[in-house]
Amino acid sequence: MGKKADGKVLAQNKKASHDYFIEDTYECGLVLTGTEIKSIRLGKANIGDAFALIRNGEAFIHNMHISPFEQGNRHNPSDPTRARKLLLKKPEIRKLLGLAKQEGYALVPLKIYVRNGYAKLLIGLGRGKKQFDKRETAAKKDAQRDIQRALREKQKVAR
Repeated sequence: MGKKADGKVLAQNKKASHDYFIEDTYECGLVLTGTEIKSIRLGKANIGDAFALIRNGEAFIHNMHISPFEQGNRHNPSDPTRARKLLLKKPEIRKLLGLAKQEGYALVPLKIYVRNGYAKLLIGLGRGKKQFDKRETAAKKDAQRDIQRALREKQKVAR
């Protein structure tokens, strides 16, 4: 029986690349209840305002909103934004703790997806962007878009 590796992205933090320079990424598991994983598979998760912290040698994600499952039972969690434990190896946690303590760095959740039947969270070590960095990134994006548009126009004329 083979592994099912679908890797479908179920929630994504689009503000992360706008607000942070992502320097390194880590894949971690999530400790969830049965109805929470059902909600995530339906795409009812939001990580726009979420952030990760390391406390007492364990990693947690805060403010990740998972809507309650409609057909859920009495074990449905009542708080959709409760802190959830992240599953990382001890050396990874120690490394992240040392890096995240530096000034201007944060652990930013990037996306949630399912791999081999398990929900995974991709977190990134992000360094905060200043306002001029954001403007510079937007200008580069606009310039790249203009170049692509000009190349498409040139290809249309050549035909």
